[in-house]
Formats: sequence, C-alpha cells, structure tokens
Amino acid sequence: MRSPYKSAMRSPPRRRGTEGFTLLELLVVLAILALLGGIVGVQVIGYLGTAKTETAKLQMQEIATALDLFRLDAGRYPTQSEGLKALIERPAAATRWNGPYLRSGSVPNDPWSRPYQYRIPGSAGREFELASFGADGQPGGTGEAADVALK
Repeated sequence: MRSPYKSAMRSPPRRRGTEGFTLLELLVVLAILALLGGIVGVQVIGYLGTAKTETAKLQMQEIATALDLFRLDAGRYPTQSEGLKALIERPAAATRWNGPYLRSGSVPNDPWSRPYQYRIPGSAGREFELASFGADGQPGGTGEAADVALK
C-alpha cells in the first residue's frame, strides 16, 4: 500500500531549460552592455562638444548680420563702449537707429553662458571681431576649450 505522505514529499520533476540564467551568463551580458555603453558614451560626449562649437558659429553669424544692418542704418558699427547692446537699445549717438536688430530681443550668450567678445576695429584689417573663448572661457585652448571666431 502506498503512503499518502510519500507523494507530497517528492519534488516536482524539473524540465530542461527552465532553470534560469547562471551567474556567469549574467556577468557576460553585463560586460557586453558596459562595453557598448562606453563606446556610445564617448561618441555622444564628442558630439556634444562639437554641437556647442557649431552653435557658437551660427549665433556669431546672426550677430554679424545684425551688426551689418546697424551699419546700414547708422552709417557705422557700434563703438567699443556701445558694444553689442547697441543692437538691442538705441545708443545716444546713433541718430538713424532702426532696431532692435536681433529677433530674440537680447544679445545671446555663447553656448557656455558667457558673453561674446566684440572688438572694433578688428585685427588684420577687419572692421570688427566677434569671438567666444570656448568652454574654458580663456583665450587659446584646444578641443572644446578652443576659441571660436567669426571668419
């Protein structure tokens, strides 16, 4: 005669393939994900640095266009003391000012949240210079810290 308690003590039969993942398999998958994340992360960081430099160039082109419009109206570029603020607010000495010359209503900062450098007269025979000192905010530098100038 069979005991009713004997069948309750048996463990259910195991089916192949339902045991789950081993620790080694999980570690291999995590290592692969870390490698992919490292490769993609480096590419994304490099792209962000380039994007800020390109943004600075585009903003400087917009400011240069506004400076040219100021010159057409006033007959001159803003003086060093008037600065880029003359593109937004009428300088006292500008009799034929027809601004504001920037659509945003304010002079934008560079992508690193610093004001653009405006110099008049510019060097090498240029009428004015417009520049950003890059990520480090200092003249010179390389990579993302390199100066960005309007050419």
